[in-house]
Amino acid sequence: MFPNSTASERHRLVQKLASIADLSEEEQRALLSLPMRVRSYEARTDIVRDGEHSHECCLLLTGFVHRSKLLKDGRRQIHSFHTPGDMPDLQGLHLPVMDHSVCTLMQTTAAFVEHAALRQITREHPGIAEAFWRDTLVDAAIFREWMTGLGQRDARERVAHLLCEISLRLRGVGLATEAGFSFPATQADIGDALGLSTVHVNRVLQDLRRGGLVRGNLTALTILDWPGLQAACDFDPAYLQQRPKEAKGRETSGHASLGSAQAVH
Repeated sequence: MFPNSTASERHRLVQKLASIADLSEEEQRALLSLPMRVRSYEARTDIVRDGEHSHECCLLLTGFVHRSKLLKDGRRQIHSFHTPGDMPDLQGLHLPVMDHSVCTLMQTTAAFVEHAALRQITREHPGIAEAFWRDTLVDAAIFREWMTGLGQRDARERVAHLLCEISLRLRGVGLATEAGFSFPATQADIGDALGLSTVHVNRVLQDLRRGGLVRGNLTALTILDWPGLQAACDFDPAYLQQRPKEAKGRETSGHASLGSAQAVH
């Protein structure tokens, strides 16, 4: 089960999958009964390393991580950011040798489940197998959207688009509201994700603030004009495949904080 975790953390996976797929009560109970081992990591620590042979998948309970790949000269490309409820190495179930690393952005807690247990639950519950498959398809859609951004959007559009995406993904798991969110990425992280220099990211964020679209910094960002932020990058959330009624039902009042995303009891 989930030792040393709160009830809300035990439901992260169910909450995430239910935001993109139908899950019966039986399937939800099966997911909650998966045997898992919980581990905690400090910020800027690899959970999974490029080239490792994988025999388990990790479920992000609290905190944030990114997928990335380092070149021999130390240059880094961040491929994606992941929020609580994500299984960033789910592809390891069928591709056992990792071709990238998964690294924490802040103090993070993850639960690990053996591949054998995942294979068993997908055999016994086809609906869960479909939900995992749908999750990987959404993951691929996010990759395509990022590729489009890197190839065709200017710097302002790339940053605004990422802010819109992170906002909706955090709302989907109850860690943000329409008013704003907390995101522990640095401007260097954003630059490595979007193909921009740290100076360029800083200038874009200042421009978005001057334009009255956002206020604050990444760790406490307030969205002042959501339609305006969407218009700044022609953001269409369809690729996230979220269900509006589900996301809306999980929104809570107030500003989600980094502390609420990392607390483990």
